Amino acid sequence: MMDALSTGTHLHITAWAVGVILFFVAYFMSPATKGRKIVHMILRVFYLIIIFSGLLLFLNGHSIDDMLYGIKFLMGVVTIAMMEMALVKSQKGKNAKGFFIGFLIAFVITFLLGSYLPMGVLTFLR
Repeated sequence: MMDALSTGTHLHITAWAVGVILFFVAYFMSPATKGRKIVHMILRVFYLIIIFSGLLLFLNGHSIDDMLYGIKFLMGVVTIAMMEMALVKSQKGKNAKGFFIGFLIAFVITFLLGSYLPMGVLTFLR
């Protein structure tokens, strides 16, 4: 079972896709609604799934290219941190535009780096 989780990127990519969708839903909901808090809590569960599956992929693939996999793991954590900070700032009624832009930049870098690596899905970039 653990081998299936650590060799395939399907769980990780699916968790990221659902996480990003939940992030946009929560970010653009009104901060006063109870539904936003529920979506945010579900998103936090997906953060854990993303980190767990990413850690398994990192442990499985770091021997291929230590530095790039390490940078990709770090950028994934930065992306999640930017998502969380943007939601918390906007929940408090403060300007979260900087964290939102930081999320977009970190996400694009993480996505492109993850796609380029040997276990990535965009093999035509190599």
